[in-house]
Amino acid sequence: MASFNLTQFRTKSPITNLALNPSRTGLTRPTRLGFRVVASGGAQAEPDLSVTVNGLNMPNPFVIGSGPPGTNYTVMKRAFDEGWGAVIAKTVSLDAAKVINVTPRYARLRADSNGSAKGQIIGWENIELISDRPLEIMLKEFKQLKEEYPDRILIASIMEEYNKAAWEELIDRVEQTGVDAFEINFSCPHGMPERRMGAAVGQDCALLEEVCGWINAKATIPVWAKMTPNITDISQPARVALKSGCEGIAAINTIMSVMGIDLKTLRPEPCVEGYSTPGGYSSKAVHPIALGKVLSIAKMMKAEFNDGDYSLSGIGGVETGGDAAEFILLGANTVQVCTGVMMHGYGVVKKLCAELQDFMKLHNFSSIEDFRGASLPYFTTHTDLVRRQREAIEQRKAVKKGLQSDKDWTGDGFVKETESMVSN
Repeated sequence: MASFNLTQFRTKSPITNLALNPSRTGLTRPTRLGFRVVASGGAQAEPDLSVTVNGLNMPNPFVIGSGPPGTNYTVMKRAFDEGWGAVIAKTVSLDAAKVINVTPRYARLRADSNGSAKGQIIGWENIELISDRPLEIMLKEFKQLKEEYPDRILIASIMEEYNKAAWEELIDRVEQTGVDAFEINFSCPHGMPERRMGAAVGQDCALLEEVCGWINAKATIPVWAKMTPNITDISQPARVALKSGCEGIAAINTIMSVMGIDLKTLRPEPCVEGYSTPGGYSSKAVHPIALGKVLSIAKMMKAEFNDGDYSLSGIGGVETGGDAAEFILLGANTVQVCTGVMMHGYGVVKKLCAELQDFMKLHNFSSIEDFRGASLPYFTTHTDLVRRQREAIEQRKAVKKGLQSDKDWTGDGFVKETESMVSN
């Protein structure tokens, strides 16, 4: 595969004079990229995990999801050293002084009775906010990471108030560090909705369209929009984000939740001075929900957008290579892991890669593209399921009935026709 300099993918004209494109649902969009999303590399003894997404080359599809695993230089460096395909830093904004976290801010759900400390961890809730570190420090660390790891992909997660000038300033300052792409946090379920941040934008398609317009008119590197699952139809905001110029969709962020009540103290978890607040739910228990949301987005993208120009990043409960394979089978180009790293450490990426390769060997897949989206055609409506089952039952009945009359015998099918009337 030809080698491309990343600067080839960073040029795009501002969004002006947007016009309808009759050949595709949506608006004519400026171009930050011009290459099909494909797995790179040729045939090898081991399945090739490398992917090229929105012009960004990654050694594997496993991406550190925005959160504590990407909160500073030390931990992001560790992620690169362990072999993660890309790192998305913890969300930053212009004024970190407004971000004040509390402790404890996590609570776990175990597969056992309330309050048990023994069962397997299947759920994780956090009430953590975005980065509370000064933006200047984060920018300095982004630049240092790109200088030390120029060939690795570093993605900045950003979030701002409903203020065009603030978004433009943040984009400009972060881009100057050399990061490879943006992930826009339109999905944090808790924190500062009164300032129109996070999910407050992702749940309002009109507001989302306006803010995406600001962002994509300013950004010169690929932009992913991170979607909230706390909405009836997640494909609607995803469609708006893509029509407004974003190159990729990431889904899902955490699910709004209350982890539980301590039945001894009658206080909620996580408990801060006897009180709590609803937070974001993640880990293994959200995996089926995340698959459903990704399916909805993938079907919309396949039907309405050019699959080669856009990307989808699956998030939710990934702890094994098999979990990742499920997202890819539904059309995801990459798979993000955040809570899994908090539970199992950065080294888990080696296990994930090995397990994904084992899955690929089982089916003789040589690249990620060989099976990306392969399971999408097997999803249909309940009405169609009823029709398919009715037809299958009728066919099985016909086989069991055998021939109804001597006139039904044929020369070519004689043996099979005889077998159809044998009882043992």
